[in-house]
Amino acid sequence: MHGPQGAAQEAQNKRLQERMSAVTHKILVMSGKGGVGKTTVAVNLALAIAMKGYSVGIMDTDLHGPNIAKMLGVQGERLYTSAENTIEPFEVASPLPGGTPIKAVSLALSGNDDDEPIIWRGPIKISVIKQFLADVNWGTLDFLIIDSPPGTGDEPLIVVQTLPELSGCVIVTTPQEVAILDSRKSINFAKKTNSHVLGVIENMSGFTCPHCGKSIDIFGKGGGEKAAKEMQVPFLGSIPLETELMQAEDTGKLFMKEFPDSKSAMAIMKITDKVLEALHEKK
Repeated sequence: MHGPQGAAQEAQNKRLQERMSAVTHKILVMSGKGGVGKTTVAVNLALAIAMKGYSVGIMDTDLHGPNIAKMLGVQGERLYTSAENTIEPFEVASPLPGGTPIKAVSLALSGNDDDEPIIWRGPIKISVIKQFLADVNWGTLDFLIIDSPPGTGDEPLIVVQTLPELSGCVIVTTPQEVAILDSRKSINFAKKTNSHVLGVIENMSGFTCPHCGKSIDIFGKGGGEKAAKEMQVPFLGSIPLETELMQAEDTGKLFMKEFPDSKSAMAIMKITDKVLEALHEKK
């Protein structure tokens, strides 16, 4: 493409490559269907990695339903543009005492009315995601966690096509059969786009009763591990449902910081260890 538009795209691509070259690991969090807690996993994976002492950013490409700001307790805050025309990410206090703040970017931090729907076609969504990658002042990061909407459409596709150096994909499912069927599509999406699958996470794997402590398998159990084995990708672990996790997200509290000894938090930390180990082995 020639002319002003082509020159602008070339300039953006150059900025994008420069920005992303300063980020060591880029991880895409995906799910085959909605309602499996994908954003919950993305946010708490970012928090857990930060608690390990790494610098972390989290980018919300779920443009139609951006929930990351709510879960991080920064709903209502706004991004701003610097004098150098870069978008400055919002900095969330690290869950680690004295740790590096987590950098967050989401449409929920753009000042739009939360009740207004985003009615965009693919080209606009692609443009916004590229702007998040190229024009946000991410700085030097150890990890960038990218939360995508459910399915295998424009948003995850533009991420994997724009970031050939993507470290890998994490696939989130529940034990329920319909979720597992769709998670297999996400795994095949990653394989067909030559993206490394870091592993499958089974979320909502049993509900821990707050009164008796007994685990109830509301959605079944073990389906995520079975799907991972059948698709020949790693299984990273299971995360149980707990009332503390739901309450923390609804009130904007950092779950990993507020409830580090809960079953869910401990499961997320074990999963994080496996992700870090997989990245180390991938080098």
